[in-house]
Amino acid sequence: MTFVTDSLGLALTGATETSAARYEAAVRLLQCYRGDPVAEVDAAIEESPDFVMAHALKAWLHLLGTEPGGLPVARSALDAAGTLKATEREKGHLAAIGHLVDGRWHAASRVMEDVTIAAPRDALGLLVGHQIDFFTGHSRMLRDRIARALPHWDAAMPGYHSLLGMHAFGLEETGDYARAEAEGRRGVDLERHDGWSQHAVAHVLEMQNRSADGIAWMRSNDGWTGDSFFQVHNWWHLALYHLERGETDAVLALFDREIYGARSGVVLDMVDASALLWRLHLRGIDLGDRWSAVADNWAPIATSGTYAFNDAHAVMAFVGAGRRDAALAVLAGQEDAKARGGDNADFIAKVGEPVVRALIAFGDGDYRRVVALLRPVRSIAATFGGSHAQRDVLDLTLIEAAIRSGEPEMAMAFAAERAERRHDSPLSELFVRRARALAA
Repeated sequence: MTFVTDSLGLALTGATETSAARYEAAVRLLQCYRGDPVAEVDAAIEESPDFVMAHALKAWLHLLGTEPGGLPVARSALDAAGTLKATEREKGHLAAIGHLVDGRWHAASRVMEDVTIAAPRDALGLLVGHQIDFFTGHSRMLRDRIARALPHWDAAMPGYHSLLGMHAFGLEETGDYARAEAEGRRGVDLERHDGWSQHAVAHVLEMQNRSADGIAWMRSNDGWTGDSFFQVHNWWHLALYHLERGETDAVLALFDREIYGARSGVVLDMVDASALLWRLHLRGIDLGDRWSAVADNWAPIATSGTYAFNDAHAVMAFVGAGRRDAALAVLAGQEDAKARGGDNADFIAKVGEPVVRALIAFGDGDYRRVVALLRPVRSIAATFGGSHAQRDVLDLTLIEAAIRSGEPEMAMAFAAERAERRHDSPLSELFVRRARALAA
């Protein structure tokens, strides 16, 4: 068993200097969400087949996209590493990967929590733990997992920008907007290609309804575009600012080019496409055949029951495209997923299934049923993942359904609630005007 160390002094069992450099290059790309980290880690494995952390990184790369097709690759990488000698830190990664491939999100989170408490300079461990916190909607851990490690880092260390970006996002999700914006901006200052730091500031500006500032922020730096595999989500944030301002032509132009011009079959890209079109659909915007292209790409994987948050976005596309049978098939897939167990069964039972049923009811024009289904789950919706900005679509759907249901008191209550939370918002003001007109 050979030992080399990474640039922060952590042992890399089975690596050579050459393969370790490849591995670190892959981590650096992942910290910026750009390039092809899979190619780098595959090269590291080819150079050093017994390189434990290279196999672990390959598994993580195929797990964190929530792609059904990624699970077999992750299992294979885990099997390849399972017979190798490893340090306790490396064994922790493999144990967490084992939990995640079997659907135990919370167990994986806890193992990685312990790994990075013991090794706070484990950059990959911090990143994957942070992503698991995002997928499980654990706002406090998004912040605190990184806060624990920050005293062990400084600006001279490679990847420090990533720590700032992750902490910024955690601060934003827990409502500390001023600190979140400052740390996210500093992360971008240190590394202009850091798509996560860019995204953390985008979230702050979205939550504060600073749409003009948001447009300026996204347009001021193009480091998050180009070869970034996170760029669609950041383009989505830019589109949200324009949508808030009622600039639907700009939103549709972004959808047709940057967001879904390539008609990506990547799950996270399809989530953004569905989420944006649904927001436009709620406003009664004519979307032409845009829904069909998104629904076509969801169709092969929508019944896999891999992750409840994805199920909801697949159903948005099916409802928008008028494919009710496909939406009902997602419900059947969720029943299968509940029978298999794992944490996703809980995500589905508590939030995912009611949301899917509400979206189908919206498509059926049964708006009172939409309200009845969404009211009980919106306060616990974080438990099926996503960010505050992403889950806002549930509130938007609820308010629109309340207005369309013809119940003025309910409509006014939800519209007033949003206006208080998002004051000076043109959309909030529109909801209030519509609710008052209904009451009149």
